[in-house]
Amino acid sequence: MITTGVIFVYLVLVLLIGAFSHKLFRGTGEDYFVATRTIGPFILLMSLFGTNMTSFALLGASGEAYHQGIGVFSLMASAGALVIPCVFFFVGPRVWSLGKRHGYLTQVQLFRERWGSDGFGLVLFVVLIALIIPYLLIGIMAGGITLNEITNGQIPEWAGGLTVCLVVLAYVTYGGLRGTAWANTFQTLVFMILGGVTFYVVVDRLGGFSAALARVVNQHPELLIRGDSIQPLKLLTYTFVLLSVGMFPHMFMHWLSARRAATFRYPLMFYPVCIAVVWLPSVLLGILGSVDFPGLKGPQANYILVKMIGLHAPEILAGLLAAGVLAAVMSSLDSQVLSIGSMFTQDIVRHYGFHDRMSEKQQVLVGRLFVVGILVVTYLLFLISNRSIFRLGIWSFSGFSALFPIVVAALFWKRSTKYGAFASVFSVVVLWIYFFLQAGRAEDYTIGGTGVMPVAVILAVSTAAMILFSLLSKAPDQAVIEKFFPSGGGRP
Repeated sequence: MITTGVIFVYLVLVLLIGAFSHKLFRGTGEDYFVATRTIGPFILLMSLFGTNMTSFALLGASGEAYHQGIGVFSLMASAGALVIPCVFFFVGPRVWSLGKRHGYLTQVQLFRERWGSDGFGLVLFVVLIALIIPYLLIGIMAGGITLNEITNGQIPEWAGGLTVCLVVLAYVTYGGLRGTAWANTFQTLVFMILGGVTFYVVVDRLGGFSAALARVVNQHPELLIRGDSIQPLKLLTYTFVLLSVGMFPHMFMHWLSARRAATFRYPLMFYPVCIAVVWLPSVLLGILGSVDFPGLKGPQANYILVKMIGLHAPEILAGLLAAGVLAAVMSSLDSQVLSIGSMFTQDIVRHYGFHDRMSEKQQVLVGRLFVVGILVVTYLLFLISNRSIFRLGIWSFSGFSALFPIVVAALFWKRSTKYGAFASVFSVVVLWIYFFLQAGRAEDYTIGGTGVMPVAVILAVSTAAMILFSLLSKAPDQAVIEKFFPSGGGRP
């Protein structure tokens, strides 16, 4: 009961933050969806990191480390410390600049005008929604798992997942982007601090770090070396998964909310530090859990971090540490939910003229109802899903990563055309579905067992399609080039 009470208090506190932010709401769509572009450097850093470090990084990484060992850190975290800030540096400020100049509130708006195609905007909208559903799913799964395990089954998984959905929906629909950013900042600090506390408490209960590792060495020494469990090609091609950050709708939304270009300095400088703070404890706790809870199969390892908290932490501390896990879950789920509502309102309701018969408040309401519909679909999938959080996240990220050539072409290649963009998206859809069906229920699928991740092939084909079909089609009009490359003037 004490643990449940602590978690309840935490959820109420998050709701209060969202409610307080509503006092600053200016009653406009721009304020609701991008906080009138007033987000400062620290909140932007916390929002970007909290949004990107999902349950995938806590429950997913610890569960995968339980099976694969220390090499999981190299799969995503170490490469992410380099790749993700680079994407922020080359893409973020340019997206912000175009959004500020032309009033964009979503990435679909930017790409639709970049290539002058309503059809492409609609196709991209559908693809982005389809890819973000698995991303939402892992958040709901993590929320259900955490509340179920930490309360020893008093809260069923279905009720835990539903609770997380309702809390996130409440403060997102009430507070908009500003409420989401404030809640993200609070929750990011919570899960970063409590993640370190969790690691300290568990290791201390095990007799110290050396004693804890000695237990692993005695029973599962293979988990402390990379060995043959992670093939070199797999290690290399996993890097491409990290490019997904350049096409996440929720990342675009946060980029567009920045106060000015200089706001991006903090994310560039401190993002690698934040990754280390979160990933190291998660991976190591997953490895330590192999001794306390041996024999977990496949998706059962999703529970390992919460199991370790329940075993080694007193009730009040267990509640706080569980709140840290929920903070990671909700700090990403909220931004994803808001980005979906933003895209539907701006790219469907407003773009196709439905807003002529609606007030601005009604448009926002319709966007909220669309979000509710998506969450209902995702929740129903949660009730029947039994996949690894880590694997499910990788499939979602692979699709977004394979779309990365689109943003690169839009921002840096004047000669790119809508035909290249269409071909690129079409290739991603076809190949993603093909490889997903090929993988089936396999937890460790690579192409032909070589270690090559499907994302590497899909990304290569997507890039080739963009280049080939752009070169075979007519070059963009001069007016388009001048609009998106104002300092470049002439044709490439």
